[in-house]
Amino acid sequence: MPENKGLVLVVEDEGNIADLQRRYLSREGFGVHVESDGEGALAAVRRLRPVAIVLDIALPGIDGVEVCRRLREEGDWTPVMFVTARDEVADRILGLELGGDDYLTKPFSPHELVARVKSLLRRAAGPQRDPVRRLGRLTLDTGRRALRVDDHPVELTTTEFNLLAFLMGHPGQVFSRDQLLAQVWGYAGYRDTRVMDVYVSQLRSKLGDASPIRTVRGVGYSVADDSLR
Repeated sequence: MPENKGLVLVVEDEGNIADLQRRYLSREGFGVHVESDGEGALAAVRRLRPVAIVLDIALPGIDGVEVCRRLREEGDWTPVMFVTARDEVADRILGLELGGDDYLTKPFSPHELVARVKSLLRRAAGPQRDPVRRLGRLTLDTGRRALRVDDHPVELTTTEFNLLAFLMGHPGQVFSRDQLLAQVWGYAGYRDTRVMDVYVSQLRSKLGDASPIRTVRGVGYSVADDSLR
C-alpha cells in the first residue's frame, strides 16, 4: 500500500464523479474526503486541514467560486483546483482571480486529475534551500515561502508565489507564456495561455509600483537582471 501523501478534499455533488476521483487519488497514496456542497466543504477545510482541494464550481447552495473566496478571505491558502463542466474563459478567469491555483474542465481523464494534484502539491512545496532574493523593494524567501514589499508582508497564492520565484530565479531571461506554464505548472499544452496573463495581472496588482515583471511584446514576460542583489 502506498505511503499516505496527505488528505485531498474532493468537493463534488455528482456521486459517480466523486467516487472516480476518490478511487484514483487513493491509488496514488492520498487520503480522500468527499463533500457534496459548499457549506460542507468550508466546514471540512477548517476541520481536516487538507493538503489540496479539488473543487467543483457548480455546487448546491454556496458554489465553488464562493467557497474559494471565503477561504482566501479567512487567510486559508490551501491549493485549490477548480473543476467544472463549463469551459467559458470568463469562468476560468474568475476562479483564478479569486485565488484558484489550477483549472480542469469536465470531462477529464482521472489520470490527468491525479497528475494535476501532484503538480499542484510540488509547486506548493517549492524549493527548500533557495536563498532569499531581493529585487528592488521586494524580498522573497523561498524557504519560508514569504514575500515582503519594503517591510510589509504580501499574501500570494501558491501559483502567484511560484511564478514570481521562477522569474526572479532567472533574471534577464524572457519566457513565453507556454514556457512559463510548463516550468511553473509542471505541464505544457494548456489550452488557454491567457491564464498566465491573469496571474501576472494579479501579481502586478498586489505588488503595485514595486512589481519587477516586464512584458516583452509578442514574446512573454521577464524581470530585469540589473535589479537583483
